[in-house]
Amino acid sequence: MATRDIIPMPHPVLRSSSVRVEQISLSLKQLAEDMLDTMYATRGVGLAAVQIGIPERIVVIDVAVQEQDRKPLVLINPEIVERSVERRSFREGCLSIPGFMGEVERPVEVSVRYTDLDGLSQTLQANGLMATCVQHEIDHLDGILFIDHLPETERAAILAAIGMISG
Repeated sequence: MATRDIIPMPHPVLRSSSVRVEQISLSLKQLAEDMLDTMYATRGVGLAAVQIGIPERIVVIDVAVQEQDRKPLVLINPEIVERSVERRSFREGCLSIPGFMGEVERPVEVSVRYTDLDGLSQTLQANGLMATCVQHEIDHLDGILFIDHLPETERAAILAAIGMISG
């Protein structure tokens, strides 16, 4: 088990756009394993590579509540290809902004195309918590954080609390 350090706000890498993964390598598979270990160790449900300082388009997700129910997903170069019109709010947090949460409204369902660790193209139909998590992690790949979806007053209060703006 190899865990990595989570990069906290306000580190500038969290605002960068991640680059496409061009090939599935042994080092990429090790990165995915380390990301899963890190996510589980920090009790997260998702983690983008950029959150451990690697701005590549790879995310890991597992929304299982119990350890015995784990179904880890590794999504390489994920892209949302379809979104439902229906939206709902979900209370989100972020491993890179520990201790803060906010209500974020997102599409209830999404269809995501990605490459798996075998290099095969896959499509994931996600709804509920899985859809929220996938959208949150793909946002990370584009330098977007959950706080960017919050009303200005909530976002400003979080940024002030982590010392990014004066309150």
